[in-house]
Amino acid sequence: MIRAVCFAVVMMLVGCTSAPKGIEPVDEFALPKYLGTWYEIARLDHSFERGLSQVTAQYSLREDGGVKVINRGYSKEDKEWSEAEGKAYFVEDSSTGHLKVSFFGPFYGAYVVFDLDEDYQQAFVSGPDRSYLWFLSRTPTVSEADKQRFIQAARAKGFDTDELIFVEQ
Repeated sequence: MIRAVCFAVVMMLVGCTSAPKGIEPVDEFALPKYLGTWYEIARLDHSFERGLSQVTAQYSLREDGGVKVINRGYSKEDKEWSEAEGKAYFVEDSSTGHLKVSFFGPFYGAYVVFDLDEDYQQAFVSGPDRSYLWFLSRTPTVSEADKQRFIQAARAKGFDTDELIFVEQ
């Protein structure tokens, strides 16, 4: 019985760090180029970001070789900044844009970079399933053409683009 429960827990945790079926992480990923500040241009809604504007993600190296993640956003309703610190580690190798990220102790979720321009200025990111999606940019605004490219790419991958929230920056 205990063995079955342990197996079920392990399978749930592994499933949370896996890429969704049909979503392939970028290869030739270079973490040093990815580090720094990213602005959230668009996302699918989740309770942990609901109502936030001016959302950024700051990535830096941790002493243990992982990535320190600081997500920050402003709540107009509460009239205050909200910040969460997490950590991320590569799931495969460091040249594959597939990491696992944790903001809550030992629980990790997938962070899959599935589209990234060669200059590391824009990234499309998925979580463990198609209810998690982000469009990140090095700049707080992007062109309408960039937004449309994101929508088309996300729709082609099976995301519900009708539910996208474009973030006020």
